[in-house]
Amino acid sequence: MEQIIPGLFTFTGLMAGRAYVIEDGDGLTLIDTSITSAGPKILQQLAAAGHQAAAVKRILITHAHPDHVGSLPFLQEKTRAQVLSSALEAEVIEGKMAVPRRATNPRPPVTKYPGSPVDQILSDGDVLEGVMGGLKAIFTPGHAPGHLSFWQPEKKVLFCGDVIFRIPTNMCLPFAMLTVDMAENIRSIGRLTNLNPDIICFGHGKPLRQNTAIALRGFGQKVGA
Repeated sequence: MEQIIPGLFTFTGLMAGRAYVIEDGDGLTLIDTSITSAGPKILQQLAAAGHQAAAVKRILITHAHPDHVGSLPFLQEKTRAQVLSSALEAEVIEGKMAVPRRATNPRPPVTKYPGSPVDQILSDGDVLEGVMGGLKAIFTPGHAPGHLSFWQPEKKVLFCGDVIFRIPTNMCLPFAMLTVDMAENIRSIGRLTNLNPDIICFGHGKPLRQNTAIALRGFGQKVGA
């Protein structure tokens, strides 16, 4: 694992989809789970840092794409952690509907999961008081209909999921073919620029920790957010 700030780490060596872990007094919180093969690597890195699987108390899901929930069934089984997501993404996570795709895709692939239970539904503005001193859920649809970002206002840390990619070092829009509504996603970017974060943790790409708010505002202006 790589430390971002004290108590916040990102996992290393995952093939696709970045995942994060937050350390609190009552245990650990994961944000996203990467692809199916990532689960054992996540637990191995936690163990190397001195954490047993049972230390993971909750798993927050930004959105239900395979590179963010692929290891969720494995990690649920091993950790017994609670899973939290938006209501729209819970429908997909629990296997009640297929992963939504862009309507203009000529032959969109159909991806439907066997189903993993979601324990708590998060709405826009909900605050998880016990996570990172108060982690706020922000509704940021577009890439996925129920996409959530997470914001810690005192530490000024933003987890933006796939609203914005960082590949390799520059911010960019998520891939259009995998984004349900790009115009809505750009509006969500506009909402995030108002936060003025010091740190942005992306679903794809390394966290941004320098000149962050300025870079985010510049990117927002570039894409018309």
